[in-house]
Amino acid sequence: MKEIQTVYVGGMNNAAHFLFVSNMAERAEKDVAVSEKCAAQVKALRAAVTAEDENLQTSAKSLTTDKIAAADRLRDQLYAGYKKAVAGYASFPVEDMAEAAKVLQQHVKDYKIDVQAQLDKETGLLVNFVQDLEGKFAEQVKMLSLTAFVERLKAANEEVRSLTGQRTDERSAKTAGALKAARAASDEAYRMLVLHVNAHALLEGEEAYAAFIDYANTEIEHFKQEVLGGKKKSGAAGAGADD
Repeated sequence: MKEIQTVYVGGMNNAAHFLFVSNMAERAEKDVAVSEKCAAQVKALRAAVTAEDENLQTSAKSLTTDKIAAADRLRDQLYAGYKKAVAGYASFPVEDMAEAAKVLQQHVKDYKIDVQAQLDKETGLLVNFVQDLEGKFAEQVKMLSLTAFVERLKAANEEVRSLTGQRTDERSAKTAGALKAARAASDEAYRMLVLHVNAHALLEGEEAYAAFIDYANTEIEHFKQEVLGGKKKSGAAGAGADD
């Protein structure tokens, strides 16, 4: 008798897992017999797949990531511009200004800020760097008319600081293990669909369900070979438990 074979869905990576259950839901919705006789199971699988998709997208990227990248680029440009301006004044033909520039140049050397360094490390260093420029080196900054430069650098760094804090809040607000829970729900919905399709094929005859069963088994074999590396760990009615 034709029946949908087992596959260890728990062994699939997140992207492959979503693709597998999504493909099964889509095909089930298009199959006349399956969508009619297993309507509740098909609906449940679609709902689970939709929830998994939402959690997968949230897990992959925070909405603030692009904003952080843009703010980071701006502060890096401002920092590079500040260093260039200070270096230009170091050879200025006015002694007091040249001396002020040399003091600020040494300050730059002391901090050794690398704009390619880890994001939070750069943020922390720039917080202290700007505090020095607003405090003990304020006289030199004012003498070289760099106050506006320092203010913009501070604002850009604070923007990065604020956005990374916002991203942390977003991540901490997620339900712990949300994606894992969504995967488990999809697994259960898929398992129930397989059970019902196999049961209908047994009780009513396989003809009406043959096309869906053949598709499912072809897809299962593909994922076993390409995603699971030939693993054939069995699970109840087409699904295995997650780790």
